[in-house]
Amino acid sequence: MWCVPHPEKTDHTLVLLDTEGLGDVEKGDSKNDAWIFSLAILLSSTLVYNSQGTINNDAVEKLQYVNELTEMIKVKSSTDDKEEGEGTQFMQFFPNFVWTVRDFTLQLEIDGREITPDQYLENSLQLKKGTSKKINDYNFPRECIRNFFPSRKCFVFPSPTTPDNMQRLDSMDEAELSERFREVADTFCRFIFQESRTKTVIGGHTLTGEMAHVFPHTCLIAVLGHLVTTYVETIAKGNVPCLENAVLAMAKIENQAAVDEGLAVYQEGMEDVKALFPVDINQLSENQLCSEAQARQAFMKRSFKDENGEFLKALAEAIGNHNVNLFKQNKDASEKKCKALLENLSALMDQWVKKGTYTTPGGYELYCNHHDNIVAQYRAEPNKGVRAEEVLEQFLKGKSAESNSILQADKKMTEKEKEIQAEKMKTAELEHEKAAFKEQQAEMERTIENNRIRQEKYLKEKMEKEKKQEQQEFNRTLDRRMQEQKDLLEKGHKEKAELMRQEILEIKKNNQLEREANAQNQKALQELFKQQAEGQSREREMFMRDLNNRSQAPAQVVERLVPQQPCILM
Repeated sequence: MWCVPHPEKTDHTLVLLDTEGLGDVEKGDSKNDAWIFSLAILLSSTLVYNSQGTINNDAVEKLQYVNELTEMIKVKSSTDDKEEGEGTQFMQFFPNFVWTVRDFTLQLEIDGREITPDQYLENSLQLKKGTSKKINDYNFPRECIRNFFPSRKCFVFPSPTTPDNMQRLDSMDEAELSERFREVADTFCRFIFQESRTKTVIGGHTLTGEMAHVFPHTCLIAVLGHLVTTYVETIAKGNVPCLENAVLAMAKIENQAAVDEGLAVYQEGMEDVKALFPVDINQLSENQLCSEAQARQAFMKRSFKDENGEFLKALAEAIGNHNVNLFKQNKDASEKKCKALLENLSALMDQWVKKGTYTTPGGYELYCNHHDNIVAQYRAEPNKGVRAEEVLEQFLKGKSAESNSILQADKKMTEKEKEIQAEKMKTAELEHEKAAFKEQQAEMERTIENNRIRQEKYLKEKMEKEKKQEQQEFNRTLDRRMQEQKDLLEKGHKEKAELMRQEILEIKKNNQLEREANAQNQKALQELFKQQAEGQSREREMFMRDLNNRSQAPAQVVERLVPQQPCILM
């Protein structure tokens, strides 16, 4: 196997797999060739079949392994042998077929009319009319090749050099090779580079090496390795390889890697905002949504067959757990900054309290002025983060006893004035507590809204990705079969064309059933997200009730202080 950057398609890898030749007499077991052929079919997107001389009946019959494919491979684990035997599902996952004929010496013509290599191949695969055993034996391998490989291409290579030079072919310089041979080789390479499609597996999912940024080719080998291991272990146990089971096994590995990659992208995206902690809830949320979008893109680009949303949910939970830690770090940074700020602003006032500056007549008014000035300076300070009001509330509650003591010690004030000031103090405390309440409420509501947006985007992107993949695979399959039906009609094989029409109807029916099944899976995922949203809503209600209970007692003070008469604004 060679794994190299694609010479023409950016961000693609060209993987070349070379197998041992078929018909090795030393093996002495036709099953060996059948399994080699089957593995080549399962792993490739373009199969190059290499023969020598001409395409004659013997050359076609050597492809007897095509006849056994329905016995060697299962598409889905749930289908029975009869359904598999019809072969309607196989061609959806089979590679393009390229027949290369080496040392070709014939003239490419039929009845004196020049033909192309492709026409030469199609003429060799022509079916004979009749129903005798001899004709059926002749037609059967050709029918199998036509059915399983509706996309076919042929290249005929002349001898690369003279017979005398064949012994040193491996050491010859390319310029010494036959010019005609080099021309065909160049044409062949251009076709492979341009026409070979990206390898896909059942469900239209593309094999990629996206799991790493540094060694994508190595990772692509690992992905193919998952498939090879699954297929070979199945064969070694004497069982029939199943495309669906192999893909499910690979999907589990790849989807977990997609979760890890998505989380890594998210964590990397949040590093910049972490350096700015503390930040307010809006800035943190905006960065989270942006990083989550990037994480989803990384996950969606690599994941496949996450039909019940198991790994999508795992990514959401992993990001959610990381968010909990981020919120805590941001809150801690905010609390640390706010406490340090209040400590600095109140340092001089604390010294005056110790000196007794405020215990003289009129000291309470001076204390209030200094107190209000600290609050004003604190609120004017930018970038305090999400705990600004909560820390201020705690600070002011801590000063409550001190303030009341200074108030009661002020001999300049009457008892009535002290009572009024005490009520004002309670009102101020309530206002600060309400501000802290609103701060926490805003944080909770923004979190709930982010979760809603996150879930909607997850579901939408998952549905769009899977729908696009399935439609592409369905269109490709349908186009192949319709072209084959057209070719059969043009060549007068009406009965076989009618059978092909029935197969096309079956393909459409199966596609509709798969779409309905996917719709049910998506509906189940929507219900899952709905249940999560309801759970978050209940948590929010409990949180709000708790905060309301905390502010219930001061609310009675507000009712006494709010004027009952109507107000006129001027």
